[in-house]
Amino acid sequence: MPFHPKESPPAADPARSPAATAGVTRRSLYKPAAALIAAGVAPAALAAETGDGVEGRIRALAPQIEAYVTAGMTAFDAPGVAIGIVADDRLVYAKGFGERRKGGGAPVSPGTVFQIGSTTKAIGSAMLALAVDRGKLKWDDRVVDLDPTFALKDPWVTREFRVYDLMAQRSGLPTYANDALIVLGYERDWMIHSLRFVDPTVSFRGAFTYTNITHLVAERILVAAFGAADWPTLARREFIEPLGMRDTSFTAEAIEAAPDHADGHRWTPRGAAPVPFSPNFPYHAGPAGDVNATVLDCAQWLRLQTGDGEFAGRRMISAENLGATRAARVLVNETSAYGMGWIVSDLPNGRAVWHNGGTPGFGAHIGFLPHEKVGVVVLTNLENNGLPDAIGIWLYDRLLGNPEKDYRTAPLARAKEAAEQDAARFVLRAAPRPSPPADGLAGEWANDSFGPATLAADGGGLALTLKQTGARLKLTPFDGALFTVTIAPEGRVAAVAAWKGGAPEGFASFDADADGRLSRLGVTIEGQTYVFARAGG
Repeated sequence: MPFHPKESPPAADPARSPAATAGVTRRSLYKPAAALIAAGVAPAALAAETGDGVEGRIRALAPQIEAYVTAGMTAFDAPGVAIGIVADDRLVYAKGFGERRKGGGAPVSPGTVFQIGSTTKAIGSAMLALAVDRGKLKWDDRVVDLDPTFALKDPWVTREFRVYDLMAQRSGLPTYANDALIVLGYERDWMIHSLRFVDPTVSFRGAFTYTNITHLVAERILVAAFGAADWPTLARREFIEPLGMRDTSFTAEAIEAAPDHADGHRWTPRGAAPVPFSPNFPYHAGPAGDVNATVLDCAQWLRLQTGDGEFAGRRMISAENLGATRAARVLVNETSAYGMGWIVSDLPNGRAVWHNGGTPGFGAHIGFLPHEKVGVVVLTNLENNGLPDAIGIWLYDRLLGNPEKDYRTAPLARAKEAAEQDAARFVLRAAPRPSPPADGLAGEWANDSFGPATLAADGGGLALTLKQTGARLKLTPFDGALFTVTIAPEGRVAAVAAWKGGAPEGFASFDADADGRLSRLGVTIEGQTYVFARAGG
């Protein structure tokens, strides 16, 4: 959301999702349109093929679309954007803007590969729908019956958690529960096991709280139900290949190897800065966000969605079970609800079904107007602070004839304000208190979610090494027993550290027990605080 590279939950206005937290993809038998795009024919010419109606409106909108996109790119300093619009079961508009890498010169095209982040979640929910179609499971099956190792902290919730809860963002767990484990390279089974140690923040099914690791439970159930080797193999077999999504992939190595791929950039108030690909996030998140794709590929996915499960004359998923993924499961705000991998928003003259995506360096928005059978995909190579949603919701308004609004200004202002507040948090006080001696703190520590860790002196501070992954968290003295926490730029987490720009991730503080011994260490990372206890009490 992943996450901060994550998709953040939408606020009252659907375009106010700064990004984040909030799967999808692609292409096949619209060969005439694909050929025209490959030949460099202008997007307006694609729309002109069939004249009036929705396509005519899109053709007429083309100059406004391009002006809105380029103005947004300038405001956010987005190096590149690719967009596509599907109507009448075909891609009628597709265009790339800007560069694949800031200052790199190579242009973005509709065939450029991007990370699509949490828009991947809709692939996972569609796979659940397909499993229900084929009798491999039922929506109301208890998860613990399908996976006896599954457990949350509350035994009643563990027993009552159903298949339709896995992707409905109403688990009661805190938002982004244990996402730090994804970022720091923990394996899937460990992350799923860790959820049993997490205290809920709201009642089960009582409120919208956005999580990613619950989708790994769905992945495990689906892989077993279909008898597949793994999630990418299953997704390719059932969706990617049948839809002709030729450039879709599931790893950092694959996107880097693609001849036409975008490089990611982190957002800063001073401008975009390139970041390397991380092998951990989003790829350890499975169907929560592990897909790389192009606008051309995403158009194929949207054709399946706008066709209510039918693609190129073939019924791939029943309309009933695909529709279940779009049914409201929990309210997000006064205009939006969350389904399974989709947000459903009421706009002045219609309804939009959509999701955003955010990873370290990329942002995405994929959605559609179900009654108009029109789909929109927006992919960017900039950390998601609201630009993809601003373009997507603006396009829905234009196509629905809603009053025109500028959705870019507010999220950009919020991003700048958040950056200022974050920087201010780490400004050292004029006369900080001395930190405790490092030799009195060094030793073995442990946390239920992270497992065992070793704390040792590191330069003028401390380093907490997580034994499961080898990742190190550097603790720098700040004020007395309070330290800043920075991810050390090493090994598999080096790319994540680069995305952070070397800035602190949060704070760590030591607390004394009744005997005055500093025996508890609270570490804040990815927005959550984890308490480590000294081994031996």
